[in-house]
Amino acid sequence: MSSSADTSVLSVEDIALLNKIEQDSIQYFVRMSDKQTGLTRDSSQPGAPASVAATGFSLAAFAIAQSRGWIEPDYARRYLEKTLKTLLHKAEHENGFFYHFLDMQTGQRVWGSEASSIDTALVVAGALLAGQYYPESPIQEMAEQIYARVHWQWMMNGSDFVCMGWKPESGFLPYYWDTYSEHLILQALAIGAPENPIPPGAWERWMRHQAVYRDKTIVHSPSGSLFTYQYAQAFIDFRSLDDNGINYFENSKLAIEANREYVLESAGRHLGYGQNSWGLSASLGPGGYKAYGAKPGEGLHDGTLAPYAAIASIVFTPEASMAAIRHFFDTYGALIYDKFGFRDAFNIDKNWWSKETIGIDQGITVVMLENFLNDGAVWTRFMALSPIQTWIEKTGLDKSGKSKATPAS
Repeated sequence: MSSSADTSVLSVEDIALLNKIEQDSIQYFVRMSDKQTGLTRDSSQPGAPASVAATGFSLAAFAIAQSRGWIEPDYARRYLEKTLKTLLHKAEHENGFFYHFLDMQTGQRVWGSEASSIDTALVVAGALLAGQYYPESPIQEMAEQIYARVHWQWMMNGSDFVCMGWKPESGFLPYYWDTYSEHLILQALAIGAPENPIPPGAWERWMRHQAVYRDKTIVHSPSGSLFTYQYAQAFIDFRSLDDNGINYFENSKLAIEANREYVLESAGRHLGYGQNSWGLSASLGPGGYKAYGAKPGEGLHDGTLAPYAAIASIVFTPEASMAAIRHFFDTYGALIYDKFGFRDAFNIDKNWWSKETIGIDQGITVVMLENFLNDGAVWTRFMALSPIQTWIEKTGLDKSGKSKATPAS
C-alpha cells in the first residue's frame, strides 16, 4: 500500500515550517520535564503535576530529537535513563499501571487520579520506542522491564474488556474500553505483552460502531475527537493491516476528512471556521477542557479549534493539514505560537486564545511530524517490536485480509 505520508506534495518552505514546529514542540519536553525525575508536566500552567502520558511522549520526543541532531546525544541519553529509572523504581503504580497524574518531584499519585490503562499504554509505548533508538542498552532494558511489570489481564476485572482505570478508594472504574477509540494502542500492547497478556479474543469483542457521514462510512469513536483516530497510529503503522475489511489508516483519513467537512458546515456560525481553519479535538476551550469533536460521533463544538488536531493529521491528509497549519501560523502568529510551538487552542467568537501548552498535544505533534518528515521513522521502529508482531499474529491483522476479528455495527 502506498504511503499518504508524501512530503513531495508540499513546498520547500512548508517542509521547513513543519521541521520548525517539530523542533519547537520538542522544547516543551526539554523545559517542562523535572530535572531530577524526568517526569513531564501535564501542561505549561505553573504548578501543574506530571502526566504519565505526557512523560511517555517525552521519552519518544527525546529519542527522536537526538536522532535528528536537535539534542546532544549524551543529554538525551541521561534524560531517558533518569526518567526510566523514575518510572521503574519511584513512580507510584498498581500492578504496573501508573497513576494518571503524579507529583513532579516524588512520583506519587496526585489529584485522586486513577491508575490509568490508556495512560500506562502510552508511557509504555514511548519507553519501548526510545529503546528502539538505543538497542541493547540500559534504556531498552528498563523499558522492557516497565512493560513486563504491567499485569494487563488484571485490568480486565474478569470482564471481556480492559477497564479504563482503578482507584484504591473504590476499585475498578465503571468504564471499559468497549468501542473504537484511541485504545487500539492499549489492545496491541496488552495482547502482545511478554507477561500477563490479555486473551487475543479481547480484540474481537470491542464494538466497531459504523456510521455514514457525507457518503463516508466510518468506524467512529463516541466523541468524534480527532485524537482518537491519531494516538494509536502515531506508533502503529496500520497501512498494511486489515481487521476483517477495516483498514484503520484509511478509516482515520475518512474521519479527518469528515471532521473538516463538519467544520465547514458550521462556518457561517463560527468566525474561526473555514476552508483552511479546522480541527475539532479534545482541548482547552473558553469553558475548560472538553472533548470537542465532529460527526459521526457526538459532534460537540463551540467555535474552538485545536491546531494540533490538523498537524497530527498530516500523515493522512498532507495538503489539507498543511493549508491549515500555514493559515494558523501566518494569520494568528504570536497569539497561538510561542517557544513551545502551537498553544493548545483558540476561539475567535469569544476572542479566547489559550495561554497554555498541553504535553500530550505537543507529543502527538512531534511523533506524527516525525513519521511524515522522516519516512515513517517511528512506525518502522515500533513495528519491529516483537510484541507488536505477536499482536498482529495473534489477531490475524496481516496483509492477507483474513483477520479473526468480527466488526459489529
